[in-house]
Amino acid sequence: MVALTSIQLSHCPFPCDNFPNTHLRKTFLSTQNLRKPASYTPPRASISLESKSIDGTKGSLAFLAPLEAILFDIDGTLCDSDPQHYDAFRLMLQEIGFNGGIPITEEFFIKNISGKHNDELCEVLLPDWDFQRASTFMEEKEGLFRRLAAEQLKPVKGLQNLCKWIDDRSLRRAAVTNAPRQNVDLIISMLDLASFFEIIVLGNECERAKPFPDPYLKGLQALGVSHKHTMVFEDSVSGVKAGVAAGMPVVGLGTRNPEKLLLDAGASFVIKDFDDPKLWTALEDF
Repeated sequence: MVALTSIQLSHCPFPCDNFPNTHLRKTFLSTQNLRKPASYTPPRASISLESKSIDGTKGSLAFLAPLEAILFDIDGTLCDSDPQHYDAFRLMLQEIGFNGGIPITEEFFIKNISGKHNDELCEVLLPDWDFQRASTFMEEKEGLFRRLAAEQLKPVKGLQNLCKWIDDRSLRRAAVTNAPRQNVDLIISMLDLASFFEIIVLGNECERAKPFPDPYLKGLQALGVSHKHTMVFEDSVSGVKAGVAAGMPVVGLGTRNPEKLLLDAGASFVIKDFDDPKLWTALEDF
């Protein structure tokens, strides 16, 4: 494990991230490779961001039958990466004297940082900095995150079992994330999921990132599936709102964010991990 006190932030940015080069066997989504079957019309991107329950019966996903696809967030959903993001932000914000040099708390991280896109965080955390300077800070933070994550990341419990369940039923699948490409490369490689996902949608390649529905709408469009037969796994308030706004039920991962926050954002129900009996009871409908 990396000793956090030994990291010298004065040497940021980190030009060499300590993880092996990766070569994803599936391509990242771009507007050039979207498949649009003539019989499929994706939901309009103007769907309201207002949180709402997709189905009145909490814990039931039967209304999705026949299930066609499952969309996953990455950070905090496939792996519990929030501790590494929190450590990176805490160290670097303290280094620049944020909050008078007092380290941020986990509560502050959950409320103000978790799940947000870096462009949004530039305004939230560094409103007095010009955008280029703030963006450079965020890039350096991501480099520190990758150094920490390369030695510490593990899949959320039960992920392998769920992936097998999806494979056995030949369901379509995509990853939809606000994370930058280098982070995605690292995490997907470490979890050995490069061949599992058909499509990876990056928030910074969409007109609007989460909490707007655009990334999930692009995922649906690329897979050629209906939101009426697709579900989402998400761990953050921002991600839950995005999935719900795209017209899909969202199962919340309570890896770090409080269950109440995820439910208030519109999650159909919340599980502690992918081995949670609550999830497998719901999947019995398929």
